[in-house]
Amino acid sequence: MTSPPRPDDAHPYLRAASAGIRHHTRTLTPSDADPPRPVDRVHLDVLHAHLTALLQLLDRLADHTRPPHPAAGRHLATAHTGLWQATTEVHAAFHLLPGTPQADAETSACHPERLPEGPPVLTICQRHLAAGRVVRRKTTPTDLRPHATACVR
Repeated sequence: MTSPPRPDDAHPYLRAASAGIRHHTRTLTPSDADPPRPVDRVHLDVLHAHLTALLQLLDRLADHTRPPHPAAGRHLATAHTGLWQATTEVHAAFHLLPGTPQADAETSACHPERLPEGPPVLTICQRHLAAGRVVRRKTTPTDLRPHATACVR
């Protein structure tokens, strides 16, 4: 019989992902010697992939939590909606950043035999559309609209 994992041993991959994000955040923090580096499309593409993976995790957690603990499940569903809104904004920012000349040339001259999933610039769109289908099956359009939290004067 095996003993249950200690709390600090539980979910090692999730802890590793969080550590990776903290490390990445520290590397983006400018020092006095180095000016801040601009964000590129590849950076936002990887972040978008991470956010969509978190969407799947939150969706499953909400599904498993909701029957025995409805209030907690509702909070997780609300977190899922907020994360979807953040994912949508990252996707929009990706398309507003200029592409590198090399990437633009590769995109305009698509070679399906080399990239079966299509041009690299479209993989974020394919991922976003797939995640959007899942979100829209469980969420109403009203829930997806950003809520104003500040008072308008």
